[in-house]
Amino acid sequence: MTNRLDGRKDKMSDEQQYPGPEEQGPESQEHPGLTPKMDLRPDHGEDSYEGHGKLTGRRALITGGDSGIGRAVALAYAREGADVAVSYLESEETDGRETCALVEKAGRKALALPGDIRDEQHCNELVERTVAELGGLDILVNNAAYQMSQSSIADITTEQFDRVMKTNVYAMFWLCKAALPHLSEGATIINTTSIQAYQPSPELLDYATTKAAILNFTRGLAQELAPKGIRVNAVAPGPIWTPLIPATMPPEKVDQFGADTPLGRAGQPAELAPAFVFLASSDSSYITGERIGITGGKPLP
Repeated sequence: MTNRLDGRKDKMSDEQQYPGPEEQGPESQEHPGLTPKMDLRPDHGEDSYEGHGKLTGRRALITGGDSGIGRAVALAYAREGADVAVSYLESEETDGRETCALVEKAGRKALALPGDIRDEQHCNELVERTVAELGGLDILVNNAAYQMSQSSIADITTEQFDRVMKTNVYAMFWLCKAALPHLSEGATIINTTSIQAYQPSPELLDYATTKAAILNFTRGLAQELAPKGIRVNAVAPGPIWTPLIPATMPPEKVDQFGADTPLGRAGQPAELAPAFVFLASSDSSYITGERIGITGGKPLP
């Protein structure tokens, strides 16, 4: 049976469908992390997401679209009828190409855009190429992020702080600014914030800071663009199982990742994609400046 609201097949209960911490193990790999190297592969909705034409004819640009949440969103958007431009680091080429293949398998056009969004010119080029090759831009998803766990503020170098800020905040600002001239009434911007914006972990101090900034940026920009009919919203994930986790956290933390949620496990990217579809579609036409929390039961204010 298909759940009409979220596009996923309700084949079994979540407890049966998704693994708990005991199945994750103490994984570890070098940053940025690649999906094929994960012992436990995330679910992006490959076998479960069913589209209903909610984004037919739309053009989307997704940063961090190579894996994890970004891949799940790209797959869902394609199955809903959108063409998708996928932005990712050159070192993530394998994952990026796999995401593009999923988009094309859904019968939509995929545009691979490798490069580093810490560069303002590259951000401008992402928008320009998307508009030129997809024929326009209707949905901008600022999803790419960098984090690296540190035991103390004393261990956060200026280099790391700068990388976190430029990847998570500067790039979002640059991309929104570049995209605005191409967005018309009915267009949407969706930013990925985090539970870290509300409940910052000390070992992710710099990352949490950027996620709070993203939340306020979303609320402020939404007010500016509302008169133009452009909506701006955010999704706030809790612990989600993606390559970023074993690539940026100590193995002992990875081993218990998500265990402290009321649902007792990490979420899967496939469980977030429906929220991004909702915010991009006309189903959310009266929603702007808001955030949807997907946290496994951890309360958000």
